[in-house]
Amino acid sequence: MEATLLNNLIAAIVFAGLGIVVLFATFVAVDRLTPYQLWKEIIDDHNTALAVLIGSFALGMSLIIAAAIH
Repeated sequence: MEATLLNNLIAAIVFAGLGIVVLFATFVAVDRLTPYQLWKEIIDDHNTALAVLIGSFALGMSLIIAAAIH
């Protein structure tokens, strides 16, 4: 039973890391495809609408990644 628990824990850590990498990669891809820099627009220019849009994007991608891993 302990071996199964350890295997499940390792698998969860690996899949969580993979999900974070994929989420980061999609954010970088969207940032490069847009004509402006997302981080600069959100932080420096205080673009709240863009921040909400990127937050929604992150939640949506997280759900897709979680469903794909599950």
